[in-house]
Amino acid sequence: MLAIILAGGEGTRLRPLTYQMPKAMIPVQGRTLTEHVFDIYKKIGVAEIYLSIAYLANQMIDYFGDGANFGIKIQYLKEEKPRGTAGPLMILKEKGEIIKHDFFMSNGDNLFALDLMAMLDFHKKNGGLATIALTEVLDPTRYGVARLENHQILEFVEKPTLDQTPSHFINSGFYILSPKIFNYLPAKDFIMLEKDVWPTLAKAGKLFGFKSDAQWFDTGTPESYERVKREWRGV
Repeated sequence: MLAIILAGGEGTRLRPLTYQMPKAMIPVQGRTLTEHVFDIYKKIGVAEIYLSIAYLANQMIDYFGDGANFGIKIQYLKEEKPRGTAGPLMILKEKGEIIKHDFFMSNGDNLFALDLMAMLDFHKKNGGLATIALTEVLDPTRYGVARLENHQILEFVEKPTLDQTPSHFINSGFYILSPKIFNYLPAKDFIMLEKDVWPTLAKAGKLFGFKSDAQWFDTGTPESYERVKREWRGV
């Protein structure tokens, strides 16, 4: 099994810490954030990782190398300019290295102790082109919130008010994608999955949401970063 980790973010809200290191390398309980993401995938037998890198990319390459020291094979997809959350998919398509089987993809700044094997079974059962792991939050007003019909995602409503939110389930940043996803990348230089791909899949009835109540954290703000350092229990 294979996974792509989006690890090119600058982490501007975590400055000054991220002036010196990529967001994916911020320390969490004595290890880099990315090593904790590796744990999530290694637990289910993922043996190969594509790290999508950009900001301070050479630090990532120097630290992680080929992955031998971390028990996982690592290849790098380096963006020379911002290409959006679909950037690594675009690079693979341009290189003629389209993945031939279902694969995992996740934001490098989120930690989620979900059952990925159960999610994979769910993905195969529904026959979708993309399955998004959903986590439930008390206050969804800062997020894109899923409007659901059974397990199918109809749309994401961005930052709704509490009285207008369609649910309390948000995009956790963990996905399973079909190889057919490459056919849904529009012909442009900057593609956001959230705006350019998910709506198309939703209209086709091929976007599904897998709900999980497992421990989930994002590290996008100083407050959430401090919380993950205190409370993350690992997998």
